[in-house]
Amino acid sequence: MDDHQQPVIKTNGPDSSSSSFSDLQYQSGFHNHFSSEALRGALPHGQSSPLLCPYGLYAEQISGTSFTSPRKLNHRTWLYRVKPSVTHEPFKPLESSHRKLVSEFTDSNSSTTPTQLRWKPVDIPETPTDFVEGLYTVCGAGSSFLRHGFAIHMYTANKSMDNCAFCNADGDFLIVPQTGRLWITTECGKLQISPGEIAVLPQGFRFAVDLPDGPSRGYVAEVFGTHFQLPDLGPIGANGLAAPRDFVVPTAWFEDSYRPDYVIIQKFGGELFTAKQEFSPFNVVAWHGNYAPYKYDLTTFCPFNTVLFDHGDPSINTVLTAPTDKPGVALLDFVIFPPRWLVAEHTFRPPYYHRNCMSEFMGLIYGGYEAKADGFLPGGASLHSCMTPHGPDTKTYEVCLFYATQ
Repeated sequence: MDDHQQPVIKTNGPDSSSSSFSDLQYQSGFHNHFSSEALRGALPHGQSSPLLCPYGLYAEQISGTSFTSPRKLNHRTWLYRVKPSVTHEPFKPLESSHRKLVSEFTDSNSSTTPTQLRWKPVDIPETPTDFVEGLYTVCGAGSSFLRHGFAIHMYTANKSMDNCAFCNADGDFLIVPQTGRLWITTECGKLQISPGEIAVLPQGFRFAVDLPDGPSRGYVAEVFGTHFQLPDLGPIGANGLAAPRDFVVPTAWFEDSYRPDYVIIQKFGGELFTAKQEFSPFNVVAWHGNYAPYKYDLTTFCPFNTVLFDHGDPSINTVLTAPTDKPGVALLDFVIFPPRWLVAEHTFRPPYYHRNCMSEFMGLIYGGYEAKADGFLPGGASLHSCMTPHGPDTKTYEVCLFYATQ
């Protein structure tokens, strides 16, 4: 463990109890350049890495893109922390290896099928299980090492993470809780996520998940080698879909207490490794940059729809997209089907039958899916692989025709 001098902070830091989640303040905007400090004067002025930082803090940069990425695509943040994150023991493979996570999709660890698949909601485990222990891969493609691909995970958990934090070195996590709130502590501050909201935890950030409501269940989308962006609006114009101002990032929060045998769990190539240290990773007193965790309330999404006949493609409901180098082709799109008016003349109302060059994975947070009358429940999931036909079930089709002929 590297030897670093502990700066003198004349405070114990903000209250670290659960009540600190009840009055959280956020900063608004998507990929803005933010500045936040938990102690007045903790942010250096005029430069990012001065000879001596305020309060004797350590300056540390986290880069989500290459140093030479174009300015409009460059993601990085400067963190000012009580101790640098390098101060830990060497990483070791997790002893009880987590065999349910995949980041390198090969014949040896996964299989392919074009058959339409559907999963029932998974029961909450009876044994104590935190977010990391309850995380498992459902499907995916590509390679985290090659920096191109994605993975879809689900999680079931019934206890908070204790004296440990998780770091995903493979890619970005987009977390969609289906039941039970999540209190997520990150190096940039705290986020409270309720069902109907999402959180994006970019590659490399350390975070811990608490469960204020007890058991929780949900979905996780992971992308390798790129980051989520807002989709272009094209002919829609300047407004609509997800508004940049409705995305919010945390404000600085820190703790500087002694934490013996604190564990960092790092996911790298789909494998889990652990390293011990004697302090909390959430010791960032101030930060500035455009690379930070954020959350979004799905009820603020402004949907567009048909006003006369036929259907718009489901892409009109894209909240976030992870682009590729090929224009108009995404590595992964996060699309929602929110409550909305469905009005059209002489049109089959449920989603049309189709085959798609992109695979479609779908989960249900609440309510009922308009193309499946039975069998697709909140907490469940379905997968329609590339060019596999899919569409409404027979009961939905017959009900639609019945009402259309009345």
